[in-house]
Amino acid sequence: MGRQIKYGHLLHGGDYNPEQWLNRPDILEKDIEYFKKAKINTVSVGMFSWAMLEPEEGNYQFDWLEKVIDSLYAEGISTILSTPSGARPKWLSDKYPEVLRVNEKREKNLFGGRHNHCYTSPVYREKVAKIDYRLGEKFGKHPGVILWHISNEFGGECHCPLCQEKFREWLEKKYGTIENLNSRWCTTFWSHRYQSFSQIESPSSLGENELHALKLDWKRFVTAQTVDFMKAEIAALRETGTEIPVTTNLMYDYDGLDYKKFRKDVDIISWDNYPGWHKKEEWLTATDAGMQHDLMRSIRKAPFLMMESCPSATNWKPINKLKKPGMLLAASLQAIAHGSDSVLYFQLRQSQGASEKFHGAVIDHYGGDDTRVFREVTEVGEALEKLQEVAGSVTCAKAAVLYDRENDWALKDAQGPRNEDMHYQECVLKQYRALRAEGLDVDVISMEHTLFDYKILAVPMAYLFREKYEERLKEYVAQGGTLVLTYWSGLVDETDKCFLGGTPYGLMDVTGVRSTEIDALFDWESNHGIPEHGNRLGLQKVYECKNLCELSEVSDAEVLMRYADDFYAGSPLVTHKAYGEGHAYYVGADMEQAFYDDLFKGVAEEAGVKSLAEAVPEGVAVNVRQSENAEYLFIQNFSRKGVAVPVTGEYQEIYGTGSEVLAPLQTRVLKFERK
Repeated sequence: MGRQIKYGHLLHGGDYNPEQWLNRPDILEKDIEYFKKAKINTVSVGMFSWAMLEPEEGNYQFDWLEKVIDSLYAEGISTILSTPSGARPKWLSDKYPEVLRVNEKREKNLFGGRHNHCYTSPVYREKVAKIDYRLGEKFGKHPGVILWHISNEFGGECHCPLCQEKFREWLEKKYGTIENLNSRWCTTFWSHRYQSFSQIESPSSLGENELHALKLDWKRFVTAQTVDFMKAEIAALRETGTEIPVTTNLMYDYDGLDYKKFRKDVDIISWDNYPGWHKKEEWLTATDAGMQHDLMRSIRKAPFLMMESCPSATNWKPINKLKKPGMLLAASLQAIAHGSDSVLYFQLRQSQGASEKFHGAVIDHYGGDDTRVFREVTEVGEALEKLQEVAGSVTCAKAAVLYDRENDWALKDAQGPRNEDMHYQECVLKQYRALRAEGLDVDVISMEHTLFDYKILAVPMAYLFREKYEERLKEYVAQGGTLVLTYWSGLVDETDKCFLGGTPYGLMDVTGVRSTEIDALFDWESNHGIPEHGNRLGLQKVYECKNLCELSEVSDAEVLMRYADDFYAGSPLVTHKAYGEGHAYYVGADMEQAFYDDLFKGVAEEAGVKSLAEAVPEGVAVNVRQSENAEYLFIQNFSRKGVAVPVTGEYQEIYGTGSEVLAPLQTRVLKFERK
């Protein structure tokens, strides 16, 4: 699926805006000298260059860009070339006002900002296709261009009449008849039945905003229309005969789009990584960032690119803290450990004005190479050269956590049992962290992914079951998988319509449990779980639970833990049932981290899944990448103290200190040859 991506080395570099410096050829010349010194081998250009590439309609000015790409290529530096659709020139909005977005209150935006354009507009699509085609003609076979970067950080939505009509067409294609839509959407409630598709409008705070199926389908439509727009850009490039692979940069845990829908149309996933280092303990931030890396890698289950990261401090967060010494290297190598084939920055040279003039850069306003940031970027470049054989290697995880965007959308809009925060992301992260604490590689998957690659599957709060997901889970367990399913799972179908006959729907026989009620706790409340004596996983502690506590009836499952408090004291809390060749665990409440750590320790041992490291101390991250002939073990210490991480077996250290004791923020990479 997609074009083969083989660079033979790890990419190092990032976003560069030479159009800002065309009146300073001395700076452009000096920048290439700096790039080479910092071991930068790849530069991204053209991201927001439309006004310079087409200053007037139909007047294309590519000479300056060609000169930049040629100059970089002559010095051994490759180019990632972007299409400029992320920010349109003023002449386009003035002449064709239909391209500007309309918000959910039906107000048309003024010119400005980024992504302030309608993805449906035929005019906008036409103008984008024309400049993309011209770029493809000019640079589509240039030996220095290694990747097409489609637009930039797709996001946002438009509620204009063009989008309303396209939404109605999308719904009619999906449901066929208005009667079917009314039934699936439960529009009889509040007397909101539609007589035709032409009556339907997108959700708005001024109108229909509590019909959950409408809101869910609107979000799906926004993703579909965004992907369709991206595909049109790719098609315009392909018409020129260019075979250069394509990507688009995704964002951290962005809930405006369902990123798994992009995977069939791009050749490699890329994303922009901006963790809030030093706000809390580094290992906690590292776990969160690691989950996002794994999510991006899991979209295509292949190496990805870290398209943007910051070499120092951002400028757009509430507090923009500098990276302390060693943090840039550790964060960069974390991306490689989780499957990235690049460390790329925003930005290479700091802008002199406008909104990101104080965003961190490799070369700042001072303009010298004798800064701390430049030295640390150079250190990253040197490390990537030592690790270049890792490029193209893959991650073969035996554990996975389900984190599905459509489920997330539905949960946030469920209107009960908690409306302030269902703590879905937190529940996912706790189980991800527990699996990582065992030194296991973890895929972060959606409901569309295959399940049979995994020995352990965590399914937290799967409120919405799509595409008969319950049948796939049942088959997974029956054929030998270990499933850990939690409270508030299997309640609704893909249109947010409640299942009848008991929940978790379709899995009551697999789990041996039927949910009966769920108690939403106030923020100051908690309950506790008490282990049953002699339980199969050896759980012995009393664990706290908060936020949500589910009551259930057990049929033929064994109870591992019971509630300690409130009127449901003594009721089942955690259960296990052997089903077919596998195991199904059910967790009935929002448990604390220590519980999941102990649970998955026992589950991993039972499933026979082990790490290459003998032990994984708190704050240490362990990852494995595999090539045809070798396994590469990454060990990183994100704790604030030195720790020993012993490893057995014959290996060669290809990066590190030569000691199993790692100081804070140190990394070792060990190579195990396949025999």
